Amino acid sequence: MTQPAVKPIPDGTHSLTPHLICADAAGAIDFYRRAFGAVETMRLPAPGGKLMHAAVRIGDSTLMLVDEMPEWGALGPKALKGSPVADMFWGDRYGQLEDPYGHRWSVATHIRDLSPDEIQQAMAQMGT
Repeated sequence: MTQPAVKPIPDGTHSLTPHLICADAAGAIDFYRRAFGAVETMRLPAPGGKLMHAAVRIGDSTLMLVDEMPEWGALGPKALKGSPVADMFWGDRYGQLEDPYGHRWSVATHIRDLSPDEIQQAMAQMGT
């Protein structure tokens, strides 16, 4: 009997699934739960209490997390500064924020429908 082909992208996931290395993955999960309504879907603790793997669902997307493990080369990002939310030339209100674990998140809401020509014109006017 032939086994069905394995789907390269499993049901319920998308073509891009971020994987974050955090200094405190359990704390990050709690933060993402409060900040973004994340729902924990998996947690695999390692001996000693660090998380070898965890996953949360935010909306219809999965985010994977792991604790920093320098002995395996798994290091979290350095602190980054965020930028303010502003209306952008491409039609979105857009900004970035930094979470307590140093990851920069881009957030946006679409506020105007623009044609490619209108976007080009708006971009050209930025320098004037």
